Amino acid sequence: MLFFRLSSIPLRVTSRRFLSTPSRQAILEPLASHPGITCLSLNRPQSKNAISLKLLEQLRENLEAAHFDKSIRVLILRSSTAGSFCAGADLAERRTMSQTQVAKFLADLRDALGKLENLPMPTIAAIDGPALGGGLELSLSCDLRVAGQSVTKIGLPETSLGIIPGAGGTQRATRLLGPSKAKNLIFTARMLNAVEALEWGLVDYVSAPESTGFERALLLAEAIVKNAPLALRAAKQAISRSEDLALETGLDFERASYEGLLTSKDRIEALEAFREKRRPVFKGE
Repeated sequence: MLFFRLSSIPLRVTSRRFLSTPSRQAILEPLASHPGITCLSLNRPQSKNAISLKLLEQLRENLEAAHFDKSIRVLILRSSTAGSFCAGADLAERRTMSQTQVAKFLADLRDALGKLENLPMPTIAAIDGPALGGGLELSLSCDLRVAGQSVTKIGLPETSLGIIPGAGGTQRATRLLGPSKAKNLIFTARMLNAVEALEWGLVDYVSAPESTGFERALLLAEAIVKNAPLALRAAKQAISRSEDLALETGLDFERASYEGLLTSKDRIEALEAFREKRRPVFKGE
């Protein structure tokens, strides 16, 4: 098991004004104390960040903005309040929706999770509370997942509600866990705690008891952000394509991605830094 302790970290946030008004349910927040690291914070604390129509609209808006923001080298998806992550769809709102509205909601949610999965920079889900149904599906669209040790509810409970995961859970969980474990998780509608989720392979790290998932995610982001941005983006793209391509085609894609980096300023800076025995200063160029 992977447990980590984190000393106090200053978390000064510089928020983009148009994305951070108090009424917003999804907020894009660059961390001023950690250049290159930006948080996408879910902000419906009264409902454990259940996915409402408004939250979904703003989530998609923020993801579109993040996609083209080259200052973002690592994105952390988190809750704006402690003890939360995402409790899935807002079932209270769902009961007031027509079948047509539900169909559009699911299409928009699928689109949002696709946008999250296809962001060019590495992404980390910081799970500090229940990650249920659509909430877990949201985290599965990130590259890596970190859970706070106190989290007790991580799962896909849809079959207990007469439905199945409808935002990628049957597909992304299977790709991550394999068919047998995905069937076990979905057929039983079981709830896993953080340590069990780590053992299953649903999350990649669990925080130390006195720490949080976000703090551990921040440590992971720090380890990533020190590397060359163009190389990180190329590596993510090559890894993602490996699921769709035959091996030889995938190797050709990897080679093309590799060669495209050789003339970058960051590659030249890395060689100079190695020669001068110093840490390279990457600019994403």
